[in-house]
Amino acid sequence: MEKTVSISDMARRSGVAASALRYYEAEGLLSAERSAGGRRRYPRSALRRIAFIRAAKTIGLSVEEIRGVLDSLPEKRTPTRADWAALSESWMPLIDAKIRELETLRNALTGCIGCGCLSLTACALYNPKDTASRLGPGARYLLGDTAKALGDVSG
Repeated sequence: MEKTVSISDMARRSGVAASALRYYEAEGLLSAERSAGGRRRYPRSALRRIAFIRAAKTIGLSVEEIRGVLDSLPEKRTPTRADWAALSESWMPLIDAKIRELETLRNALTGCIGCGCLSLTACALYNPKDTASRLGPGARYLLGDTAKALGDVSG
């Protein structure tokens, strides 16, 4: 039988708060046994599973997406090195898209922040009378829209 670890030891070793471990368990991302006294006991292999969850969260996967990935593994086991290689490969397009979004944000910070701009004076130039709102909600220019998409606005 695999040695188990208390929730406080798991939190200390994984760098994840005990409340997060309880949340992961409630969401079906982790499982724990209960001691005779009702205390949570995690298998040592949960450390790798928690590392996987943290990596997936870092790249922006939702809890539902993480659960789906973990549920897709045979017997819902902890990902192996081969699993990790296959899964991380499938995440490359998501990571590339996030990089593009951040580059767009970086490049727009010196001008207008997509109207949502921080300067009413500048907005009068880039987005007179809030015409960009006709393209939809949010910072339209950061989302890739241009004033030309409005047709009747020069810019």
